[in-house]
Amino acid sequence: MLRSIHVKNLALIDEEEILLKDGLNILTGETGAGKSIIIGSVSAALGTGSLKDLVREGADYAMVELNFETDSPEAVRLLNEMELPVMDGCVIISRNYRNGRSTSRINGETVTVAKVREIAASLIDIHGQHEHQSLLYPRYHLELVDSFADRALADRKRSCQEHFRAWQEASRQLEKAMLDEKDRARQIDFLSFEIGEIEEASLREGEDEELEARYRKLSNAQKILESVGEAEQLTGSDSGALMNISAASGILARVSHLDESLQDMSVMLSQIEDLCNDFNRSIASFLDDFNYDERELDEIAQRLDLINRLKTKYGKTIPDILAYHDRQAETLKRLTDYDAYVAGIQKKLEESRQKLRRDCDAITRLRKESASQLSGLIRQSLEELNFLDVRFEILFDPLKEMTENGADAVVFHISTNPGMPLRPLQSVASGGELSRIMLGIKTVMANKDSIGTLIFDEIDTGISGRTAQKVSEKMAKLSRSRQVIAITHLAQIASMADAHYLIEKSVQDGVTRTHVRELNPDEIIEELTRILGGARITDTVRKSAEEMKRLADQQKLLD
Repeated sequence: MLRSIHVKNLALIDEEEILLKDGLNILTGETGAGKSIIIGSVSAALGTGSLKDLVREGADYAMVELNFETDSPEAVRLLNEMELPVMDGCVIISRNYRNGRSTSRINGETVTVAKVREIAASLIDIHGQHEHQSLLYPRYHLELVDSFADRALADRKRSCQEHFRAWQEASRQLEKAMLDEKDRARQIDFLSFEIGEIEEASLREGEDEELEARYRKLSNAQKILESVGEAEQLTGSDSGALMNISAASGILARVSHLDESLQDMSVMLSQIEDLCNDFNRSIASFLDDFNYDERELDEIAQRLDLINRLKTKYGKTIPDILAYHDRQAETLKRLTDYDAYVAGIQKKLEESRQKLRRDCDAITRLRKESASQLSGLIRQSLEELNFLDVRFEILFDPLKEMTENGADAVVFHISTNPGMPLRPLQSVASGGELSRIMLGIKTVMANKDSIGTLIFDEIDTGISGRTAQKVSEKMAKLSRSRQVIAITHLAQIASMADAHYLIEKSVQDGVTRTHVRELNPDEIIEELTRILGGARITDTVRKSAEEMKRLADQQKLLD
């Protein structure tokens, strides 16, 4: 349930907090008092309206915060999936505007507007002044039937979407495969050339790195030989370091027995002499083994040129070139064995089409079962809204093509007068009737889901008298199982309130401001009197308001 609405610096509102109650919460006020600001603020917080358009002129900061109390498993699941704090049955949704930018938060964590909408869908449903116009579009009728069918249909629709995508992919493959003979021959020639060029090169993974290392060595042979030769002279046994180290080792060995510390140094020098001998043997071996052949250098250069040319055409590395070869070889195989390839795609296309057909048939069956039950409940709900001789049916038309959503077109048909035939809803109902029909549908759907709060924004437009009384009774009954918030101009509906709030304007210091306050019992009578009497208030009107409220309270006790 929506426990509070906190608004700051929006339109005519400085700062207001509305503490809402269980049951039926009614908001009334003079035209232009700011009722639309309240609903607009809620919509903005939930990500379905613009906050920027509501910000009070001159304000650099604005905010709206909604505090929900809920035990909805769906809301908890979504919070966990989004890794948002779960606050013991409390969900706080806020949207702030500062310096031209708005920020949305859920339980204190910054989130995208898309996440706000997803969470909000499990908490609240807003029916605006013109939402009943959606009944004019058959696609909305299909959405209602599917929503009523619930999980069994949802699982089958997911399967249908998967098979539809598989069918589409197979169709694209078949279309791509249907080449004419010239195009196929041209592709075969091109692929054969590329494959042959790669195969002729006989590439080996790591070969380019080995060749590059050998090329560096051979192309710098003269520099290597000169440097190694010089090193050999400096360390050699004839006149280099080795001769001096050997002499020093012998000298030190003659006196090492006279001092223990000299023994350690003598051993170290002997080890250095051994290392120097090993180094000289290694360098001599290197010079003996080193060979330089200009022809080998040319061959390596040519091989590297070939590999680099293939890299430019087919991939950055040898593994990339070999992978490209395998892909092209597979394509060539398909084109040379063309009939078998096309037959395979056709088989896949037919299999996916059959699976899609089975899904569509199952969806139609489930929808018709759902529609049969839903139409009966809607008809009953409409009778309670003063459609006394109403007939209501949900009719199906098969689509010419299967879609990812099945193969059904659904249209609501209605007859509101005896003797009149059933006709499509969009060609029969007036604006006021559409509003009542939507209320009837909302009532039916409310019993199907776990949404805790419903908001109705002036859906009573165009109705009065007995019909208005029936609408008020329906909304009061609906509020027994969930929280209902309604903005209304009708005294019949307002009289059913469990909590009644007045939205009013006042001028302070030359500035107009909107305020919201909950009315006490005496103030409720005064507001009902204003709604009934308009500009002129008489004792008779006030007594009528008192009687209306008394009868409404009695009716609620009977419900």
